[in-house]
Amino acid sequence: MWKKAFALLLAMTILISPMHTFAEGWGFSKKKDGSIPDVGRYGPMIDKYDGFYVDPSGDPVVYLTFDNGYEQGYTGKVLDVLKEKGVPATFFVTGHYIESAPELLKRMAEEGHLIGNHSWSHPDFTKVSKKKMKKELDRVHNAVRDLTDQDVMTFVRPPRGTFNEQTLQWAREFGYTHAFWSLAFVDWETDKQRGWEYAYENVIKQIHPGAVILLHTVSEDNAEALSQLIDELRKRGYRFGNLNDLMIKQLLPAPIWGL
Repeated sequence: MWKKAFALLLAMTILISPMHTFAEGWGFSKKKDGSIPDVGRYGPMIDKYDGFYVDPSGDPVVYLTFDNGYEQGYTGKVLDVLKEKGVPATFFVTGHYIESAPELLKRMAEEGHLIGNHSWSHPDFTKVSKKKMKKELDRVHNAVRDLTDQDVMTFVRPPRGTFNEQTLQWAREFGYTHAFWSLAFVDWETDKQRGWEYAYENVIKQIHPGAVILLHTVSEDNAEALSQLIDELRKRGYRFGNLNDLMIKQLLPAPIWGL
């Protein structure tokens, strides 16, 4: 009897207590030759748990994703451009964003964009318990479901890009796919905006087939550059994909890509 009690206590402790395991910070070696960045050992790690950071098919497609921690007044313009150009995007939102900008959240869903999970309070997942991580994700999912017609939330982007094998596994158990990125630059410093050309050039010089592009909507540079970026990428033969399509591709054998 005492063995069963001890086992139960141990299981509860593991569930409730933080897992103080090594934290990984998502990163990669940027390329400027049109090839996919090198992510080293991170590639096999996230593949193991069904996550992704790029479309490896070689198709001339890119995926726009935005992180929305708080509203700075530019998301409306971003949505205007996406609507005008007919481009889909995924917005990863926090609890603060949901509570402070519900009308923009509704507009994202109404205009056909996906809403992803960026956690409720933006914690480092590697420093919280499994129970806490689930609560963070559930609160965002439930709040988005209550405000919009999006019933299913599939994609998670870890706060700060911090993760480890344990948090990857937990997210998969919770029904989430980790969506990392293969193109990014420093765009979140609102007091250091440099003009639309800065955002435009940073995307163009890193662009490659299958790119998952990370942008922050707090950046005025991004909002001002978006229309020109979309036009230029289309001139170069790129089309804009949806993360749901990318996830389906991940599940198909390579010879079927492009069908």
